[in-house]
Amino acid sequence: MNSTANNTVTTPVPSRYAGLSRAELAVVVPELLLIGQLIDRSGMAWCISAFGREEMAQIAIEEWAASSPIYTRRMQQALGYAPEVPGKGDVVTIFKGLQLDIGAPPQFMDFRYTVHDRWNGEFHLDHCGALMDVEPMGEEFVVSMCHDIEDPTFDATAVASNPRAQVRPIHRPPRVPADRNPHCAWTVIIDESYPPVEGIPALAVVQRSRAATLDLAPIDTGEDGRSDYSGPLLSDFEFAAFSGSALTRIADEVCLQMHLLDRAFAIAVADRTDEAGTLRIRRKQLTGVAGIAAERLARALGLPRTPEGAIRLLELHPLLNPAAYVNATADHTAVEVRRGPADEDQAWISLVDPDEIAPLQAIVRALDPHLDVEVTGLTDGTDGWRCEVVRRAVPAKEDDAVAVTRFSSGAGFAFEPRRSLPITPV
Repeated sequence: MNSTANNTVTTPVPSRYAGLSRAELAVVVPELLLIGQLIDRSGMAWCISAFGREEMAQIAIEEWAASSPIYTRRMQQALGYAPEVPGKGDVVTIFKGLQLDIGAPPQFMDFRYTVHDRWNGEFHLDHCGALMDVEPMGEEFVVSMCHDIEDPTFDATAVASNPRAQVRPIHRPPRVPADRNPHCAWTVIIDESYPPVEGIPALAVVQRSRAATLDLAPIDTGEDGRSDYSGPLLSDFEFAAFSGSALTRIADEVCLQMHLLDRAFAIAVADRTDEAGTLRIRRKQLTGVAGIAAERLARALGLPRTPEGAIRLLELHPLLNPAAYVNATADHTAVEVRRGPADEDQAWISLVDPDEIAPLQAIVRALDPHLDVEVTGLTDGTDGWRCEVVRRAVPAKEDDAVAVTRFSSGAGFAFEPRRSLPITPV
């Protein structure tokens, strides 16, 4: 529940994902986690073009280090596995956070965990989708990702649980031999003698965003299924075991992870170019990931290739979620968007208006290339726009930004059924 300055209690904004069944949510949540990973497959391509490989790597470091500590703590609180004493989490806390992090989507980034005791653990990746994407680009790009970016960002993610945690490589790419498996392996050690990791300056800026402090509806603990992630660490997060309410909250939190990552990305890019250059890169990033995200969500939910199906796809797309963040309404014919908390953060939705519709076109055309949008201002005089979906006689060519993002193996990645087992110290 939210409280205003005059102590009036307000009802939390209902989630747009609450209309999905529990079974549908169990499919959608891992899709959203993978979509979050693909944000960089879109955005970093344009950063390489604008600034070069080394600056791209620095932007990646800054965006993850300025966002992951915030959203990691949010998920800890939402699912009831936050440490009793803030900053005193153990390796299990860290590993649970990774399982629900867009930086480590299940199976695509196939983390396997070992817990020696509360303060000592290891993980390795049986499959690293990000590595599969960059290996064809050459060793320099592999080193940028697996060394330059991973070293500071793994520690930055761990700091949300315990600032005295250190994540260090056992081995990592470039792979020798070329087909080495697992792809990499790391130790995670928490020791009071280690100097505490400190957040980068941009972290404080992102922490002041509306996304960082947004109130979401609490999980209904009376529903069937698990309502939290207290208890043992599981080898794979078992989405189907959780209640519809818990999965709805996770879906909204994962969308916030994307918005927080984008907020940090925007800050890092803006430090390196002017306003026009920042907007150009951000819109390319959004359009690219929007199209691939829409394609994956439409396929996962079996949405019909109709204007009505496209409206439903827009409703469920991370661009318009969570509902408490993006002020939008929809009926069977159109979506209307008005100013809300996301606009205060200059989030993705602020990049769309009647003159800038490429992200919306990418979403509906992922369902059917004959579909298009007509976007107009609102007739009631409020600040916002209305999007109607229409069908064209001639199919549209795929947007270049979507084609760039499709380079990632994540675009067509297929999840597989798995049996989840508790992990106990060895």
